This record gives sequence, structure tokens and C-alpha cells, in this order.
Amino acid sequence: QVQLVESGGGLVQPGGSLRLSCAASGNILNIDTMAWYRQAPGKQRELVVDIGSGGNTNYADSVKGRFTISRNNAKTMVYLQMNSLKPEDTAVYYCKVEIWVGLTKVAYWGQGTQVTVSS
Repeated sequence: QVQLVESGGGLVQPGGSLRLSCAASGNILNIDTMAWYRQAPGKQRELVVDIGSGGNTNYADSVKGRFTISRNNAKTMVYLQMNSLKPEDTAVYYCKVEIWVGLTKVAYWGQGTQVTVSS
């Protein structure tokens, strides 16, 4: 089994910064992709950014130039540095990892952390 625990959310003023962390534990030997998603009230969950096994990244247009994903070499931690935050960034942010189980990739999700951008 795999456990993902996010932290770092909170209330921040527009223009401010937050750093989210996601700690992965359990059977995580074959992690492929690590990602951050978000879900605002009344909206579908959307991809914010992901990072592949080779380090390639894919950012949503809405966060390019403001958010940065990173991870440690062991792939036990993934981070999301969020700068120049806007009210529209308000959402619950979820960590997701995809792990190879045989020839199949299985997705695991964290419980989410609330980010609120408001003055």
C-alpha cells in the first residue's frame, strides 16, 4: 500500500507564496509520475503540474512561470512552490503518484490540502 500526506496549505494574500509538500511512503519502489492536482469549489479536479520519471515536467498554462514542481532523488517527497498567488488559485491541492505494478500503472492520491488566496 502507498500513503501520501500533503502539507503546507493555508491562507495567503494575493501575490504571496506557499510551498506544498507531499510525503510518499509504503510500497513506492517503482514510482513513475508524481503530480499536483487541484479542485476548486464547483469545479472538476484539474492537473496543475506533473513530473515524469525522467524529470520532464508538464505545467497547466494557468500556473506557468509562477509554480514550480520539484522532488527529492529518492522520490519520497514532491514539492510545489507557488509564487505570485492569485485568488483563482484557491482550491484543495492533491498529490498524486503513479506506480508501476507489473505492467500496469496504479494511481494513488493524498487527502488534499486547502489553499486559500484572499485579502
